Amino acid sequence: MSAPATATLGRLYLVPAPLDFGCDSQAALTDVLPELTLRTAAGLTHWVSENAKSCRAYLKRIDALFPLAAPLQAQQIQELPREAHKKGDHGGKGSAQFDAKALLAPALAGHDMGLVSEAGMPAVADPGSSIVRAAHDLGLSVVPLVGPVSLLLTLAASGLSGQNFAFVGYLPQDASARAQRIKELENLAARQGQTQQFIETPYRNAALWQALLQTLQPGTRLAVASGLTLATACIQSHSAKQWKSLPCPVDNRTPAVFALGV
Repeated sequence: MSAPATATLGRLYLVPAPLDFGCDSQAALTDVLPELTLRTAAGLTHWVSENAKSCRAYLKRIDALFPLAAPLQAQQIQELPREAHKKGDHGGKGSAQFDAKALLAPALAGHDMGLVSEAGMPAVADPGSSIVRAAHDLGLSVVPLVGPVSLLLTLAASGLSGQNFAFVGYLPQDASARAQRIKELENLAARQGQTQQFIETPYRNAALWQALLQTLQPGTRLAVASGLTLATACIQSHSAKQWKSLPCPVDNRTPAVFALGV
């Protein structure tokens, strides 16, 4: 699929969402997202989303502040295929690279489109990179809007190096493989001074936390941030040795970001 030579092309807006997806409470949208971001989202009628249901719920919250350009029922929402956002929409690890051009047909017809994930900035620690890549390949303008990014909020508040850092996604679920991966990341952080960030699904937070305390060297610094942007947010950073005398800072309901370094 290629862009028509004479068509006026739409733009692809990267629309950040609040970080309270799956949390017990919600933040006021105007507390965490600029008015321009919310007004721009309200003006869109065509979407690519991680999940259509959560996209509609987000649009309903926006509509309470800034009326949508089309009723909620008339919003055109396409979902990324499950394979794309569960197995990696940019290829690698044995999965085929996903060609997302077909999802951008409305933009080729002149409609501005929004890309949204369930929390935070799409395509950053969330699916969507295939959509962005396809937009560039089709000659569409890509416009990132301002909003919360959990990785950067955690990094800034961690006390760890913000000059050299990496996000490594999820750690293995298998206990032995997870411990080995933690040791690898710890060694990398020690050798290169590079902060290592990773996430976990909320219902596995406690298991990951115990694995970190059992595996890390006493002097390695470990930071965790959960419930970011909420009144109940918890952000703490201590050495692994110090953490062993403190209560677990994460529960199995709230999304969290973990970071380790020196």
